[in-house]
Amino acid sequence: MSAKDAPPPLPEPLLVEVADSHTHLDLQSGTVEEALVKAAAVGVTTVVQVGCDVKGSQWAAETAAAHEHVHAAVALHPNEAPRIVLGDPDGWSRQGAREGGGDSALDDALAEIDRLAALPYVRGVGETGLDFFRTGPEGIAAQERSFRAHIEIAKRHGKALVIHDREAHADVLRVLDEEGAPERTVFHCYSGDAVMAEICAAKGYYMSFAGNVTFKNAQHLRDALAVAPLELVLVETDAPFLTPAPYRGRPNAPYLIPVTLRAMAEVRGTGENEMAEAIAVNTARAFDY
Repeated sequence: MSAKDAPPPLPEPLLVEVADSHTHLDLQSGTVEEALVKAAAVGVTTVVQVGCDVKGSQWAAETAAAHEHVHAAVALHPNEAPRIVLGDPDGWSRQGAREGGGDSALDDALAEIDRLAALPYVRGVGETGLDFFRTGPEGIAAQERSFRAHIEIAKRHGKALVIHDREAHADVLRVLDEEGAPERTVFHCYSGDAVMAEICAAKGYYMSFAGNVTFKNAQHLRDALAVAPLELVLVETDAPFLTPAPYRGRPNAPYLIPVTLRAMAEVRGTGENEMAEAIAVNTARAFDY
């Protein structure tokens, strides 16, 4: 194993227990149990496991049912919706190459997300939203239809809505306004600037910051974090992606939350315990556990 593939070392434990508000344990190496033990050893005692397609959402629900400190979020990722409707000839997603199934296939997939969203250990509907980075103009209609359906599902079941917003800020905010956002809405891996953070704050949306807040080229994220109200701030790994500096490029996992949290405390000029206490309360409130 090269140094680049090696898991980063365990950080100094946090003194206040926190939650990883967004992780993908199914994409990480090792077992769920190993990941949870390693995370708990550094004070990360709760995780939100997020589904991106039907199979991943079913797995998230089953994993949350089996582990007291795992909560599930279920959804079709914004890039999954066009693949269901139009097909995925390149097999970019985990399902491999697929034929398009049209709108009825999307309806079937959404019906299964709706069924899963009713389960008690499913605490969120997401990650859903819009992604104009990976999906071309031909996929936008399917993305937006799926996003609107997820908003309705979240509201009907009283669950948090977990937003994936990539290069689509204005449109995500527009659809939330048009549909009426659920009571608890979380911008996962917040990617906007300080101006957008003020809009989100005014609407009561949670902003969850990932390891990219530590990247040199991410001053706009630090500016956003500096103005976000503390009671709306969450922390996440989005593991195995977005590993915080100085481990960027190596595999991420929930046990690395302390690295990002300490960087966030520094940006805000607060102590890490105060930051951790706020985040612990916020995450429990956002996901109603």
